[in-house]
Amino acid sequence: MTKPIHIIGGGMAGSEAAWQIVSAGHPVVIHEMRPTVGTFAHQTDSLAELVCSNSFRSDDDEANAVGLLHWEMRAAGSLIMEMADLHKLPAGSALAVDRDPFAAAVTERLLNHPLVTLERGEVSELPPEEWGQTIVATGPLTSSALAQSILGATGEGALAFFDAIAPIVYADSIDMSKAWFQSRYDKGETEEERTAYLNCPMDKDTYEAFIDALLESGKTEFKEWEKDTPYFDGCLPIEVMAERGRETLRFGPMKPVGLTNPHQPDVKPHAVVQLRRDNALGTLYNIVGFQTKMKYGEQSTAFNLIPGLEDAKFARLGGIHRNTFINSPLLLDDQMRLKSRPDIRFAGQISGVEGYVESAAMGLLAGRMAIAQANGRDVPAVPQTTAMGALVTHITGGADAKTFQPMNVNFGLFPLVEGVKGGRRNRKDRYKAYTDRAKVDWSDWLQGM
Repeated sequence: MTKPIHIIGGGMAGSEAAWQIVSAGHPVVIHEMRPTVGTFAHQTDSLAELVCSNSFRSDDDEANAVGLLHWEMRAAGSLIMEMADLHKLPAGSALAVDRDPFAAAVTERLLNHPLVTLERGEVSELPPEEWGQTIVATGPLTSSALAQSILGATGEGALAFFDAIAPIVYADSIDMSKAWFQSRYDKGETEEERTAYLNCPMDKDTYEAFIDALLESGKTEFKEWEKDTPYFDGCLPIEVMAERGRETLRFGPMKPVGLTNPHQPDVKPHAVVQLRRDNALGTLYNIVGFQTKMKYGEQSTAFNLIPGLEDAKFARLGGIHRNTFINSPLLLDDQMRLKSRPDIRFAGQISGVEGYVESAAMGLLAGRMAIAQANGRDVPAVPQTTAMGALVTHITGGADAKTFQPMNVNFGLFPLVEGVKGGRRNRKDRYKAYTDRAKVDWSDWLQGM
């Protein structure tokens, strides 16, 4: 019998890796510790459960690096993207998904495949070499036992940071005499997409009072061994942003640009809080960019200061969890294998990428690399001119190991396009040049597999 490839972790990366492997006709065993061992953030035992935002971010494949990554994954037969497209919600130019049906669909597709075996229970240490090829895709909530085993195998300290969860509001508790539906700059091809966000305006006095509430709020206490853990700048708690300057939020998640308040069309808001639909029924909305580590009571007090949310009821308040990743540029080779254990690959957030799509993308590559190795060959280098290649190059040597931090896909990871001018004025043309080049190179790479 063909020896299966083992995958530890059934999240976004593990699920995508498994799909790529079985689609090539090779068996897999997925090891998922839930529900035998739970986590702070997960609510179900489904594979590919979304625990923070329900957004896959921009779906623009001509001017956005994340949208380009969507395109590349679809071209490679991604299960995660197929299910996201089937369960998408209106979100302007972004791709947001109905989280529970999405995870249920991924789970059903995998468990119905004859080459997939799912084993529930914690894998508490790196497996013996007798397992053969293994992909570690345990995500940001890797169990402490397995993390210690990884430390023992690598001899290098795994880095950790905190990832905060945004609150979710019941839609019928939002005061629509103050809030309105509009996507920023009316982005989207349909009316539903152009009205995908709920907006709550603030004048200057209200904004200043809100900032005061954030700064004065009680915060979650960290344990002694957690106090020096750095945050990932792409997912800062809202009160930490406020601590960096009173105007920080007005130039971040609360920027007032691209929006017109129909209740007061002649008054420009000082700041705007946006909420995005969190389920297909439209009964839940999450507050965009409002990750927080404030205590629960403090959250309600602060968020009820927002016009339109004075009487808001929360389906879930914000929370915080520890995130763990390895120093991939130091520890992994260009095939995403642990240098000290080439039978083991790492994929997903534990490998040092940030975001649902990036995690699934690294699972896709790890799965394809594992299949190639099973057939006695290595996958040819993924062109760095592609979104996939830019990410995998970054984590396997493109980044400085001394300062390595999790990274979203962005055009700063891509080589420059020859002959295309830089600068803000030429940004649209420059991004289009990046995506045009990437699509050709990715298509050629797939054909050469």
